Amino acid sequence: MEWGWDNARALIGIAVIYGIAWGLSENRKLFSWRLVLGATAMQFVFALVLFGIPPIRNLLFRANIVVDALESATREGTGFVFGYVGDNVAASEIMSGEAPPLFFFQILPIVIVVAALSAMLWHWGILRWLTKGFAIIFSRLMGLGGATSLAVSANVFMGMTEAPVLVRPYLKGMTRSELFVLMTAGFATIAGSVLIIYVNFLRPVMEPMGLDPLAQLLTASIVAAPAAVGLALTMIPEETPTSERAHEPDFEYESTMDAFATGASDGLKIVLNIATMLIAALAILYLGNGLLAWVSSGVDDITFGLVTVFRDDPLTIQKILGWIFAPLMYLIGVPWEEAARSGSLMGIKTVLTEFVAFIELSSIPADAMDPRTRMITAHAICGFANFGSIGILIGGLTIIEPGRRDTFLQLAWKTLIAGTLATCLSGAVVAALPVDLFIRG
Repeated sequence: MEWGWDNARALIGIAVIYGIAWGLSENRKLFSWRLVLGATAMQFVFALVLFGIPPIRNLLFRANIVVDALESATREGTGFVFGYVGDNVAASEIMSGEAPPLFFFQILPIVIVVAALSAMLWHWGILRWLTKGFAIIFSRLMGLGGATSLAVSANVFMGMTEAPVLVRPYLKGMTRSELFVLMTAGFATIAGSVLIIYVNFLRPVMEPMGLDPLAQLLTASIVAAPAAVGLALTMIPEETPTSERAHEPDFEYESTMDAFATGASDGLKIVLNIATMLIAALAILYLGNGLLAWVSSGVDDITFGLVTVFRDDPLTIQKILGWIFAPLMYLIGVPWEEAARSGSLMGIKTVLTEFVAFIELSSIPADAMDPRTRMITAHAICGFANFGSIGILIGGLTIIEPGRRDTFLQLAWKTLIAGTLATCLSGAVVAALPVDLFIRG
């Protein structure tokens, strides 16, 4: 296993990121070295346990069987409901070669299946047990109150608006710092319902490299959780006693059928939200790039004689975002020659959504980006921290606890920064470790 400057720089990047958080702190005198070191240690322990212990590593790599099963099961349902539109059989017979899947009819429906399955797993106690297990870890190792630790652990498996429902009775009495931890954890992780889609995006380009996208994204969501806590409590330190501990989640279904129906309905809402968001986001990206191409075209009668340097290399939104985020990606371990491309994906994730960023990452050919860079980038964009999610999070939390709306609004932009930095810390942790650790043997 090789270890060099790129790995060492990632360790420096971790320190710099916490330095940025401290600089934005509301009370710098309450900075806790113990908290920061503990959060960082937890991140490395999670990564090493998942990839460094052979039985767990092998189990993680074999979990793709679940993805294949879910994909096949979903295709069975979409094929029945949508007919030939729901599968590629007829289209492949008409087209030369295998037809690409129809995104809305063949890819997005897996969200409905996973949402329904997750609800049933919660009702049966399996997902509840996993969540409470992580909650105990965060409570004991990071000193979080029971309600906060439960919400943070739930974000590893659930969405940023679903997890707070578990601690609905405690939101009113939570301190400002605890609410910030809850919100940041929501931005630093992703929901299981969309994780499978991102895995399917990345499999064609990551698996030839020996990287397992399911293992990487699961690890990214788990590793980012303690980072979210560490950054949140650095930016808004706890000054008052923690809220009353939560003993049982306030999230129940009447029966298995209720869980199935509710989960499927929630999945449909997510599908429609994703489709709507993607249409708008990709359209805006197209219009923005078109405007930049028009401005930088160098045509005299259009640009009033302004001859630009972008005639052979058009200026795009992706390129501008790449320049902005390149230093950050270099700091967390990406080689400088690839930092701009990696930074553009980070920028797209922040300005548009992580969904668009994963689509862009999957479109980069396997031989056009170093496996290590692709892995770091996948971790860094694996979170809900983007402009659009601010409205979704504030809206969801306000419905749950209207009385704390002003506090939610005050914390919104800080949450975006903290959530973005938390996913970068996840990327820095895997960047600091030898890449061979993450390659399938």
